[in-house]
Amino acid sequence: MSGAAHILLAQVFFAFMNVGVKLVPRVPAHEIVFFRAATTLVTGYIILRVRRVPAWGVNRPLLVARGLVGTAALLMYFWSLQHMPLATAVTVQHVSPIFTVLVSALLLRELPRPIQLPFFLVAFAGVALVKGFDPAVTLVELGVGIGAAVLSAVAYNLIRMLREHDHPLVVVFYFPLVTVPVVGPYTLTRWHPPSPLEWGVLIAVGLATTAAQIFITRAYQQDRAANISIFNYTGIVFALALGLVLFHEVPDPFALAGVLLIALGVALGTRYSGRHDA
Repeated sequence: MSGAAHILLAQVFFAFMNVGVKLVPRVPAHEIVFFRAATTLVTGYIILRVRRVPAWGVNRPLLVARGLVGTAALLMYFWSLQHMPLATAVTVQHVSPIFTVLVSALLLRELPRPIQLPFFLVAFAGVALVKGFDPAVTLVELGVGIGAAVLSAVAYNLIRMLREHDHPLVVVFYFPLVTVPVVGPYTLTRWHPPSPLEWGVLIAVGLATTAAQIFITRAYQQDRAANISIFNYTGIVFALALGLVLFHEVPDPFALAGVLLIALGVALGTRYSGRHDA
């Protein structure tokens, strides 16, 4: 399976995760992150044992760094999901592919092909249209969302740097291995008891995120960041559809035009991705 196919599957599971976070507004973001990490920690360890992959990894400093950056990004992203409309929060998060390419150029010297740059701009213009000019979004909310996107870009590049050292499942396992001790004490001292329905949603969020992390880790270890990061934009399409169906968030014509631009950017980016030089 190609890197692009892996990242598209990751976006499907991330869409389920986003909906789950939106469905439990009474549960604080840090508590959702903790439950998500606890679920992923257990399922990830079971998968490692079944696959007979050593759990502790090789490049542990880089694995821990990826876990810390990913934890911070997830805390900020879940907070933005709970405070902004679904499509808006997801759209802001999906600025991360632009930052991913920039960070990749700095850390890995993986430059995008010049012909790809106009297509990145087309997709970014689509993001701007989908986002629109929403007066309900404060500067603080926007800043937190953009911060999450920047940290996500750093995390994706750390995944790429780990490709020569550690199995993708180990990279996924280290994320909750770092998150649980970092977020756990704060969560346990500020406990908000979930209802039975919220418990079910939190477990589903953890399972969906585990699947998404496995697919996105394989994607970034399999292909160049500049080639596949644009496929993250498909998550906006899922967010628009699910926001409309589940939360009655009706997109305006600018948002629909943005979806078309994103689709155009993705299609052309695929055509000229230069997979032969990966």
